[in-house]
Amino acid sequence: MTIIRISSNQSRTIQTKLVLPPDTNHMGTIFGGVILSYIDEIAAISAMKHSRNVVVTASIDQVTFLSSAEVGDILTLEAVVTSTGRTSMEVFVKVESENLETSEKTTTTTSFLTMVAKNREGIPTPVPGVIPETDVEKELFRNAEERKKKRLGKR
Repeated sequence: MTIIRISSNQSRTIQTKLVLPPDTNHMGTIFGGVILSYIDEIAAISAMKHSRNVVVTASIDQVTFLSSAEVGDILTLEAVVTSTGRTSMEVFVKVESENLETSEKTTTTTSFLTMVAKNREGIPTPVPGVIPETDVEKELFRNAEERKKKRLGKR
């Protein structure tokens, strides 16, 4: 059996969103649930690009809200597949906000999700391995097994 591995660059996905009033709470900051929705969407896209299959979210393993974003801020979401199992992919997502008036950029949220590739019949299907490229991706790849053990230990 040949093991296929592909560059993490193939899965890298970047989206930009504008924080609008309907996305915010009474304090003018974005709802956490809106951010979670954005994170789930971009993680799925990243995993689909990597596996070339449809995917489902198996778990949102960790979400860390570091700061908030306000009405008028620009959000940049970046996702990349950091490691793979037989049919699953761990996806790292980083959300950054940018204040248009000051140009200040702040990391607002980081998250790890597990996505599972499925074939046309809805059966989990094998995915290629990943070759990390950047220093951050290499570090995430090195620590992936530890995160997987923690994730499986919670079940």
